[in-house]
Amino acid sequence: MLMITGATGALGKLVTARLADREDVVVGTRTPGPGGRRVDFDDPSSLDFTGVDTLLVISAGAAEDDVVAARHEAVISAAEKAGVGHLVYTSLSGDGDHLTYALAHRWTERRLRRSTLNWTVLRNGLYAEFLAAIAAPGPDGTIAAPLGDGRLAAVAREDLADVAVRVATDPAPHAGRTYELVGEQPLGGADLARALGGRYEPGTLAATREAITAAGQALPFQVPMLLSTYSAIAGGFLDGTGIENNQLRALLGRAPRNALDVYAKTVRG
Repeated sequence: MLMITGATGALGKLVTARLADREDVVVGTRTPGPGGRRVDFDDPSSLDFTGVDTLLVISAGAAEDDVVAARHEAVISAAEKAGVGHLVYTSLSGDGDHLTYALAHRWTERRLRRSTLNWTVLRNGLYAEFLAAIAAPGPDGTIAAPLGDGRLAAVAREDLADVAVRVATDPAPHAGRTYELVGEQPLGGADLARALGGRYEPGTLAATREAITAAGQALPFQVPMLLSTYSAIAGGFLDGTGIENNQLRALLGRAPRNALDVYAKTVRG
C-alpha cells in the first residue's frame, strides 16, 4: 500500500490525481473522503500506518518551526512503529538554507537519516506558480517585487508531482538518496516582465514588508518567510548555480516544463 499525506495541498492534489486509478493508493487527510484514511499530524492517535509499504509525506505546511518539527517527528515515529517499508519526503532544495523556512526541512532530513526507515528525500525547488504569487504585476503591469538582479531556478509544480509519483511507486532504487530538483532556466524580474509585456521596477524590502503587513493576509511568522525569499533570490542564492547535481531531468526522463510559461500562465489565470 502507498499512502500519501498532505494530499489536499497544491502538490498533493497533483500527485493523487496521477494515482487516482490505482487501488493500492490511500490518501491520508484530516477529513478523508471515501476510501481515505484520517491522518492529522497534530493528533498522534490518528497516525496509524499499519499495512503501509510506502509513505509519501508531503511537508506539513507553513507553521512555526517547532510546530512543523513536532508534526514530522510524530509522523516518522509512527511510521517506524508501524514498520513502514519506505518513507519519501518532500523537502527544500539545498540552496535554500538562507530561507527562514529551511530549518524544519533540514531537521526532518536529519531525523530521517537516524531513523529505522528506508527513506528518500526530494529536495524541491521553489515553484514557478509560487513565483507568480510573489512577483505578480500590479494593475499597471509593473512587477515591483524586490528581486534585484537575482534569478530563481523555479520549477513547475507538475514536474515535481511527476517525480514524486515515479519515486513513490518504485522506491527501492532510491533508498538513502537525496535528490535536488530545481529548474534549469533561472528567471529574473526582467524575464518575468517580458513574458507578460510589462515592466520590471524592483521595489525595496522595506516597502514590500509594509505592503504585506498592510494587506493583513499573512500570518506574523509568514512575513519573514516571504521577505527571506525575496532576499535569497536577490542575493543570487536560488539561481541554481549552488546545486551540484540537479536530478530533475533525469528523474522526469524528459525535459522539464518551461518555468517561464508556467509563471505567465499562472499569472494570467
